[in-house]
Amino acid sequence: MIGKEIRLERIMDRNTGRAVIIPMDHGFTMGQIEGLRNMTAIVSEVSEAGANAIVLHKGMVKGGHRKQGKDIGLIVHLSASTSMNPDPNDKVLVCTVEEAIALGADAVSIHINLGAPNESRMIESAGAVVRDCNRWGMPLLIMIYPRGEGIDPRSPQAIGHCVRVAEELGADLIKTNYTGDPETFRQITEACSVPVMIAGGEKGGDLETLTTISDAVRAGAAGVCMGRNAFQRDDPRRFISSICRVVHEGVSPVDALERER
Repeated sequence: MIGKEIRLERIMDRNTGRAVIIPMDHGFTMGQIEGLRNMTAIVSEVSEAGANAIVLHKGMVKGGHRKQGKDIGLIVHLSASTSMNPDPNDKVLVCTVEEAIALGADAVSIHINLGAPNESRMIESAGAVVRDCNRWGMPLLIMIYPRGEGIDPRSPQAIGHCVRVAEELGADLIKTNYTGDPETFRQITEACSVPVMIAGGEKGGDLETLTTISDAVRAGAAGVCMGRNAFQRDDPRRFISSICRVVHEGVSPVDALERER
């Protein structure tokens, strides 16, 4: 589908086939959180740092559009829930592919939690979104995680299952947890025909986080899809620029940080 190919070029680096994506959809879930109070400003920082794309809910696209400066790919997130819900793992669709097209999106994303009580509904919704994406030539990023009672979120078996479900559904890009081990993660990426990106995970130090990203990329990850772990840094622009050097240039974490000082 030529439409998907054209749009994916605005998200994935042509030379490396990887991407640094910064989700900024957290306000729906968590409210007016630190780092996302001024959307125009943070989008400017993220784009100038060299990130390939951002993820926004439909209502924030206008506020995040700066009309100037460096361009950046736009992914509109279709899934939502709030932290006030007794089950925040229960995601429902709040936007359509057609709405995302009207907003100028280069791709859409959805969220699935395997192992959650409403897993079946999330999978059913994903099937409908995939149908619409194929109809309109819109790339789909599936954010999929093992989340539920008694489930280890870093289990290679569980993460591998998540990746396979997303691939079987028809994802064009996949975001999931990193196993924490390059060897086990390499087995997952090698068994998947779709680019697999790692989530940001728990916030760690700059060097620790960049080392995790570097290990994942060397294990076949197609980059990183990192939200709070990036935009809530003391200096988001500097840190995201370091991420881009690690992902796209293969620079060591130590050197990436040194260059940005």
